[in-house]
Amino acid sequence: MSQNEIYLTIKKILEEEGIEFKVFEHKPVHTSEEAAEERGVDLKTGVKSMIFKKGESEKEEEEYIMALVPGDKKVDEEKLEKIQGGELKLAPPDEVKRKTGCEVGSVPPFGFEESLETFMDENILENDSVNFSAGSHTKSIQMDPVDLKDITKAEKCRISKEK
Repeated sequence: MSQNEIYLTIKKILEEEGIEFKVFEHKPVHTSEEAAEERGVDLKTGVKSMIFKKGESEKEEEEYIMALVPGDKKVDEEKLEKIQGGELKLAPPDEVKRKTGCEVGSVPPFGFEESLETFMDENILENDSVNFSAGSHTKSIQMDPVDLKDITKAEKCRISKEK
């Protein structure tokens, strides 16, 4: 899927579900800080979508999970490993691209061909709205965090720590 196809898929899913959302088009951003500045929003309302590769798996195909954390925090890998029950490693950029069709820094929480088991940090739900990259470094979506949790079927947990 191309970046634009991922964006259109996200938009279509939200429209079909009747979920209110806003689209931001902006100059290219590659970090949470740049994205918050371009969107004109608080850093904590950003949602980082981090792809992790499961460690020793008995399955032939490699397994991946997604962790969603606020833009002002980072993933606490120890907590995430305990919750999901095994060793994890941050997926390298080439595997992220292969799995999601997106470059690191533009991965959305949903919208790619194969959905991933998703873990959402509970701090995300404290915001009135959240913002995330829509498969592109130049497009973002703003929506209600509860709707995001529902659409991703994410498990709510405490998986973030201060940067």
